[in-house]
Amino acid sequence: MSAWHAKRTEEVLKELGTGRRSGLSEAEAGKRLGRYGRNELEHQEPEGMLRRFLAQMRDPMILVLLAAAILSLLASGGEDWIDAVIILVIVVVNAIISISQEDSAEKALEALRNMSAPLAKVIRDGGLRRVETAFLVPGDILQLEAGDLVPADARVLEAHSLKADESSMTGESVPVSKEACGALPADTPLGDRRNMLLSATVITGGNCTCVVTGTGMDTEVGRIAGMLMEEGDGETPLQRKMAEISKTLSFVCLCVCAVMFGVGLLQGKELLDMFMTAVSLAVAAIPEGLPAIVTIVLALGVQRMVKRGAIVKRLPAVETLGCAGVICSDKTGTLTQNKMTVVDIWTIGGRHRQECLTIGALCNDTVLTYSPGGEIATAGDPTEAALAAAAWREGLDKNELEWSQPRRAELPFDSERKLMSTVH
Repeated sequence: MSAWHAKRTEEVLKELGTGRRSGLSEAEAGKRLGRYGRNELEHQEPEGMLRRFLAQMRDPMILVLLAAAILSLLASGGEDWIDAVIILVIVVVNAIISISQEDSAEKALEALRNMSAPLAKVIRDGGLRRVETAFLVPGDILQLEAGDLVPADARVLEAHSLKADESSMTGESVPVSKEACGALPADTPLGDRRNMLLSATVITGGNCTCVVTGTGMDTEVGRIAGMLMEEGDGETPLQRKMAEISKTLSFVCLCVCAVMFGVGLLQGKELLDMFMTAVSLAVAAIPEGLPAIVTIVLALGVQRMVKRGAIVKRLPAVETLGCAGVICSDKTGTLTQNKMTVVDIWTIGGRHRQECLTIGALCNDTVLTYSPGGEIATAGDPTEAALAAAAWREGLDKNELEWSQPRRAELPFDSERKLMSTVH
């Protein structure tokens, strides 16, 4: 992955073969789309239903149960089939519950993947047009503003009071300022690359023009996704414990059966009778209901987590959280709602509360949208969003206030004045 932050702006444009004002041509964009592929993260194709069902059969406890069912049929000569049927029903129900839960989790994850900006404002052939984010290519000139989701890694060319929320990538819960500066040192940490915008982050304030430097799996978030795919799924503590129990149980059953079989032969019992007795003992010693009970308990745990907004892809994974003793984190925003909230307001003598909230809502660049349930969603700087939400809770609609008292002039926030001013 090229160190785009460590190159001069003109060098970046030249290497990407694009123009600051004209952008790429549609023909060139089409060629690059074929070369670099769609601007999407790779994900493993879901396995077929048969393979997923057979994967459930690899569990050691399930294998023991299947062996018990077969031995039960052999021991009874096929006459006592009820035990075998019960065991098989337990195995099938266990697999169905697990697959059903995985399907629900996959649908939720797919919905999250689709929560990306469907269109981006791009300069092509010298004109501004809207393009599906999946068709962005390196060299495209993007225009972004407050509330936009950054669709790809990009180098900032022009910026006006630009701020981005990079908490999903760096853990920094406070928006960071971005600018069209020159080359930075090659070893600059990801969170300090103020001339770069990262895919899957959000513009919280200002606007900018930038050039796409990486798409799809060539972005920083794509690199993380690739590492996760290479890592694969590990075993949870419960799975390891169940495997140990299965092995121990199988070993003990075989030892006891062997001893019983040997003692019977020493006592002069019939070979076939002792074999049937040993098999019956093995079947009786295996807890057929254990996998079903474990599956039901895990499914109930998953449902409780779903009610709290957590998505669990695999049933055994829900138990891993219960085994966590210490969670280490350098930022609190990634563990909480990552949302600022106005808790109280102090004014001189306790008066003028409404006036304070009105000022907080008007001197504010947050964008408010309303849901059918009457709730609001905010896009913009977290501090301004908190002020707008506080005004909303007190019955002051920011949009209505701006309509009745339109903004006539403004002085943007700067580090010297340490405030923003608007005239209405």
